[in-house]
Amino acid sequence: MTIPFDTFLQMTRTLGLPQNDYVIIGEGNTSYRIDDETFIIKASGQQMNGIVPEGFTQVRFAPILEMLERPPGDLAAQKAIMEAARVDSSAKLPSVEVTFHAMLLKECNVQYIGHTHPTAVNQILCSDRAEQFAHHRLFPDEVVLCGPESVFVPYSDPGLPLALAIQAHTRAYMETYEEAPKAILLANHGLIALGQTPSEVLNVTAMCVKAAHIFAGACTVGSPVFMSREDILHIYKRPDEIYRRQGFVEKHT
Repeated sequence: MTIPFDTFLQMTRTLGLPQNDYVIIGEGNTSYRIDDETFIIKASGQQMNGIVPEGFTQVRFAPILEMLERPPGDLAAQKAIMEAARVDSSAKLPSVEVTFHAMLLKECNVQYIGHTHPTAVNQILCSDRAEQFAHHRLFPDEVVLCGPESVFVPYSDPGLPLALAIQAHTRAYMETYEEAPKAILLANHGLIALGQTPSEVLNVTAMCVKAAHIFAGACTVGSPVFMSREDILHIYKRPDEIYRRQGFVEKHT
């Protein structure tokens, strides 16, 4: 399935709409795998709301992934590698989160990533219930869209340290479930949604935000009542729900 850049551009703009309350000002970033050699990522400091094509930068995977294998000594060295990784040397500097985008696009074999800081999600990720929210599910459609659980990553400094932490926790998830996660929750930071299409990224993001609202509401009236692991895995593997999930991936692409 080939999806034009305009569809990715619209995904980014949708994630940035003020009424969604997913990001403000220069928060968040998105990426799109072009081929095995390069990907496109939002440039540093660009606003997602109303972003234009010039607000993105095409980057080579190899030098970015090399940083994860052999971390350079300081921030200046990391910046130099990021600058050199640009396909067009005159393009804007890629987001500081370029390392985790490159790693997830490759290791999870996904085509699109949307990283946001939704208020509804962050009110939980900035609390002592963050890990509880990540590892449990409250209702069936949360399972269908967001998977049996989310990857939870304790707070790490943005940039390379965060990418290394995400890599370790994502690999542990993939070892358990033998597939890539749909949602990654970063303590005191935000949400990463992974997908094969822009629609999947948008749907995972929206469902995670809905789940956050429900979780917070349940906490105000008592304690959340979570689905059992048996019920979660049953829903996730049901043929009719797999069929529905595939429809959500393909919709509007």
